Amino acid sequence: MASDWPSYGLDYTEQRHSPLTQIKKNTVSDLGLAWTLDVPDAVSLLSTPLMVDGILYFSADRAIVHAVNARSGELLWTYDPKSWRHSPRSIAISFNTNRGIAYLDEKLFVGTPDGRLVALDSETGKVVWASRAFPIGERKTINGAPRAADGKVFIGNSGAEFGTRGFVEAYDAETGDRIWRFYTVPGNPADGFENSAMEMAAKTWHGRWWKHFGGGTVWNALTYDPKLDLLFVGVGNGDPWDRDVRSEGKGDNLFLASILALRADTGEYVWHYQVNPGEQWDYKATMDIVMATLEIEGRTRDVLLQAPTNGFFYVLDRATGELISAEKYEKATWADRIDMKTGRPVETPGVRVKPGERKLIYPSTYGAHNWQPMSFNPNLGLVFIPTIRQGAYHSKPPTYVARDNFFTIGIITELTNTEPLDGTGALLAWDPVLQKSRWKIEDLPIWNGGTLSTAGGVVFQGRGDGVFAAHDASSGDQLWSFDAKRGITAAPISYELDGIQYVTVLAGWGGLASFGLEPFREHGWRYKGDGIRVLSFSLKGDHQLPKTSAPAPFAPIELGGNEIEIDDDLAFEGYVLYHQASCAICHGSDAHSVGAAAPDLRESRTLLNYSTFRSIVVEGALLEKNMPLFDDLRESEVQAIYEYLLQQTMVANDALTSAGVKNN
Repeated sequence: MASDWPSYGLDYTEQRHSPLTQIKKNTVSDLGLAWTLDVPDAVSLLSTPLMVDGILYFSADRAIVHAVNARSGELLWTYDPKSWRHSPRSIAISFNTNRGIAYLDEKLFVGTPDGRLVALDSETGKVVWASRAFPIGERKTINGAPRAADGKVFIGNSGAEFGTRGFVEAYDAETGDRIWRFYTVPGNPADGFENSAMEMAAKTWHGRWWKHFGGGTVWNALTYDPKLDLLFVGVGNGDPWDRDVRSEGKGDNLFLASILALRADTGEYVWHYQVNPGEQWDYKATMDIVMATLEIEGRTRDVLLQAPTNGFFYVLDRATGELISAEKYEKATWADRIDMKTGRPVETPGVRVKPGERKLIYPSTYGAHNWQPMSFNPNLGLVFIPTIRQGAYHSKPPTYVARDNFFTIGIITELTNTEPLDGTGALLAWDPVLQKSRWKIEDLPIWNGGTLSTAGGVVFQGRGDGVFAAHDASSGDQLWSFDAKRGITAAPISYELDGIQYVTVLAGWGGLASFGLEPFREHGWRYKGDGIRVLSFSLKGDHQLPKTSAPAPFAPIELGGNEIEIDDDLAFEGYVLYHQASCAICHGSDAHSVGAAAPDLRESRTLLNYSTFRSIVVEGALLEKNMPLFDDLRESEVQAIYEYLLQQTMVANDALTSAGVKNN
């Protein structure tokens, strides 16, 4: 039905363009809150909801699925996959993130952190079937949205930085049987190749890359074309990031950072386009892939549109993968341009760092655009992209040591805010035919939500500072805004019931974005704090936002002052381990829990007793709270991390004392 929102991107095109027109430029100012639903157990809400036959479905962190009356906001049922029971260690790489679910034939499909694809009865929330996409213990997780079409469910996985080999799969939507699997990077040649595509790809790799597994995970972009019966797949970065380690510094390393076209029925390779040959900077083509029909140089072209992390906007022929055009949509210093004859980037001389070098490169590893979805208005011919302007210094560590379940980066990056407009976000209206900006709203927070385009000429976007705004799609002028009291990274949807158009968005900023994003320290979002909720708006809405308490001030625990002496060498070892062993992904870089994906450990009373700390980290005392079990850490390593956290807690207390702030 045209009034529903049954798929991640609304329909197969992934355009996220609602055909509804009740809410338009001259009426949007009358929007009011129709209903809200608090989700008090949630850590973050990042997903795109679905609405089918009057029921709103959405996933929260830990792949917990909720069904809600789309008219009133009444909770109907909840499903919790309890991943901690299945894989207590690997949930550490799930980032407390889930970006969405799929719907087909009265069933919902969700991928779980422990590696299952689960089908639920959409009426009751009961499990219909559950299939394991990969064995427990593999260094992968599922936190992206599946896609469902033509009797099949398509799903990938994430975890490239932990040493893994990426793939994408199709399952029978009725039975859960796996139909096919396509690997995105080749394995050990001695084991033989799964198909001719892997044999071809292996010629672009060197050394013993399979010892590192290669990376290339498919954790977000999946677009199905029913006309061509193709599945377009966005492939991620290499593992390790450093090609010198990964592939002896040689080769394109297919199919890293590529858009792949596969036969949807069989998984057979059709074509590919690689945006970053020899990927080196954690750039990836996993951003959403939009299908459109455009008039280009007098020809009607069926195309794919993508704004991957590397800062260039690509237009490709949908049937052949031919590069039609590519231009920078945001600051990108790693390359000058894309050579239209070869389709390859013209890299800036010396951009690949050598030992002893330290170079500032744009964009950072977060990219010029990350997973937050863009939308496309076919009437205006404009793409609306949440962009990022952020640089990073790249250097090489003196040694490289790979270890199971630990980051295997091989390149060190440091975020920087040294130049004007660094560390900011923008909302960009991009013309894909002319390959230039139509308008741009700058100086927004660095990490914002996806966009929604509507036939009413309005663009909706939530922001990291808690503002939910509506803009004129033609000019960018802000027409309406609402203070959600909590950061938003999810993308909105729009649907119609009983003649009323609704715009609905999930509020609850968090997840991987907390890893080192300094600009968000000022907002003070707290772990499981107030404001994590569903917000639904209509022109008849007169609901009041529930009272939201101000975040409690940061209050590190007091450790006894001079009675504790810190072993600086041990604390430094703990610093390295804390950032390599996944701790920082949830608890924050430098032990600052910025995005509230997990508690700030400097405030935790567990630091008052090493035995208590150890029981949580190594023995799984808080598994039910989704705190992973790090039973692969040696005792000396647990002690080092503990020492580091004690050090950081003392530093925090000293800083408060110096600032004249009383710690209550």
